[in-house]
Amino acid sequence: MSIDFLRKEGVSEDLIEGVEKYRQQYPVAEEDRQRIPVPHFPFFGREIWEDALSALLCGQNLMLVGPKATGKNVLAENLAQTFGRPLWNVSFHINMDAAAMLGTDTFKHGQVEFRPGPVHQCASHGGFAVFDEINMARNEAMAVLHSLLDYRRTIDIPGYDVLKVHPACRFIATMNYGYAGTREMNEALMSRFAVIKMEPIQEGPLTRLIQGEFPSMKEKAVTAFVQIFLDLEKKCKEAEISDKALDLRGLLDALQLMHSGLEAHRALAMGITNKSFDEYEPALITDVINLHIPGDFLRKDIFED
Repeated sequence: MSIDFLRKEGVSEDLIEGVEKYRQQYPVAEEDRQRIPVPHFPFFGREIWEDALSALLCGQNLMLVGPKATGKNVLAENLAQTFGRPLWNVSFHINMDAAAMLGTDTFKHGQVEFRPGPVHQCASHGGFAVFDEINMARNEAMAVLHSLLDYRRTIDIPGYDVLKVHPACRFIATMNYGYAGTREMNEALMSRFAVIKMEPIQEGPLTRLIQGEFPSMKEKAVTAFVQIFLDLEKKCKEAEISDKALDLRGLLDALQLMHSGLEAHRALAMGITNKSFDEYEPALITDVINLHIPGDFLRKDIFED
């Protein structure tokens, strides 16, 4: 986000000055500017901002750990924009291997050429790489990156040259325990990251987020939707319902449907309730919604315009 946004969040002036010096020291090549993200949502939270900025300014790799709807990827995008760096996303899965990350041989113009992968491109161009759900990758796949992620910041590309990481490059990993297909992280890899534990979104930041997205929403409506999400979050924490209902994107999508004219309960069913296929869970979710939105809740009840 912009420097003004950081100041509004109350971020330390020393850190803001550090970001400005970083941007001056590492200007972005014209061909990479299109990769600098423009986040749709801001990330609210002074302490998290300060922790993340401190780690990245020190040249460390950053791991964002937390459950669903804590804003891990939102923060990663915001950090790349704040530092003015091109962004490469690497989504991990069980079949991810070294070639998919670093690159592989390809046949072009009648000869074999090296086609760089996203990690190679990011390291060469001084970008930010987001390793999304890093604990879904096989340990063997991540082992090839060990020398990239520590003080050496180099890696041998078999059959080619040594890849040296650009000094502006940073690696940001996200991790969510409990997803199907996730596994324990090995200690060697964990030691290469500074770790930030992301907490569930609180009432204040959630209110600001909704008001920022829908400035014409009436105050009573904002309060109702915030409380619906917080109540669902509480039920998830107490294991009364699964985290399928804890879908911040789904809530915002539902609000967008309401803004287009759809009645609130039907919009929330599409955005949240219908994503659960359990026999009893949808009824529990509906009870929470009905507690805060009794009867019809039409567009005119929600928005001023």
